[in-house]
Amino acid sequence: MTRLETLLRRIPRFRDLVSERDTFAGHCERLERELAESLSREGALRRELEETGREAATRERVLREALQSLRPQSGGIRERMRADWDDRARTEGRSCIASGRTGWTDEEFFASGRENVRDHILTDMEDICRGVEPKQMRIVEIGCGAGRMTRALAALFGEVHAVDISPEMIRLAREALGGLPNVHLYVNNGADLSVLPDPPFHFAFSFIVFQHIPDKTIIENYVAEVRRLLEPGALFKFQVEGGPAAGRSPEDTWHGASFTEDELRELAERHGFEARYVEGAGTQYFWAWFFRR
Repeated sequence: MTRLETLLRRIPRFRDLVSERDTFAGHCERLERELAESLSREGALRRELEETGREAATRERVLREALQSLRPQSGGIRERMRADWDDRARTEGRSCIASGRTGWTDEEFFASGRENVRDHILTDMEDICRGVEPKQMRIVEIGCGAGRMTRALAALFGEVHAVDISPEMIRLAREALGGLPNVHLYVNNGADLSVLPDPPFHFAFSFIVFQHIPDKTIIENYVAEVRRLLEPGALFKFQVEGGPAAGRSPEDTWHGASFTEDELRELAERHGFEARYVEGAGTQYFWAWFFRR
């Protein structure tokens, strides 16, 4: 008989403690195994839910595209653009406006607009204002969507007149910006700015909008309309698609018509602008600075 066995026989309580320790250790091992199995099942379920979500999003997009293909085409591209952007506003909300992410909070959504204004407006204030106090300026925003940048523009300029082809987008913008007295929101016809009040305006701006217009004549008409509204010397800063556009469907209202640098400069000349600067030719984010002559 070992010393431990002798000790256990002589001290019953000690024997019980050793037995309980072994029982407790076995119980802990069993709990650890059950916890590991639960975590494994949870991980598998999470992956399954994520895959299901991706599949549902894919099916929704395919269905939406199928419905788009069934729409009557007699209404033309502008009617398709309006219907498609209304659909996107209802089903995708803010994620189709700022498509870098989903699940925006209000603060994150409008903070991204402030960041864009900082990067693309505040860097050009000398050319935009030309010595005029910003709070004395009336400006035009083309393609305001749900007002992501409109709020930041309104904090900077005296009056912001913002248009969008989608009534659903304008509804979202009004819900978010209805308390701002210097913001004026309009549903336009997707081709001109006749809905806006009489000129003059002091600056016009468009960000990630013309990249979604598949018809160059519509974009050119916007340029002509902006010239009508701006006072001489004023800046129209905007983007167009500059990347390759071969193989795109004429019914596509997500990818826009593409311009070369020569085409953009010729567009400026035709409509009384000086294309003083261009940046990003050949890319999706082809910037133009058009100054009204």
